[in-house]
Amino acid sequence: MVIVVVLINIIISVSLLYLARQIWQIRQNLAKVTDKLIDYERSIHATLHTAPRSIYTGQQQIYHLRQINQSLELQIQQVRQILNLILLGRKIWQQSFWNIGSCQRRKPT
Repeated sequence: MVIVVVLINIIISVSLLYLARQIWQIRQNLAKVTDKLIDYERSIHATLHTAPRSIYTGQQQIYHLRQINQSLELQIQQVRQILNLILLGRKIWQQSFWNIGSCQRRKPT
């Protein structure tokens, strides 16, 4: 009977030792994962810490670029209007030149 009790105690002790070893390995793996996650969090925090300032700077630059773009569009519109006036003047001048030329040809006949 004593042998049975000793064997049961040995089996229980070996099982608990195995279980303790498994728990210890899981604990070490969790510690490694925790360390990695902390490193990732620090890296992400360092990267994103400057993000609001960068976003604000980008917004200001976009605002200034839009202002410059509006100014340039106005200048382009003015240049187009000038070119259209020049082309219209050229067209009128050519028509009046042709009219003068056609009138001079008809007079001698």
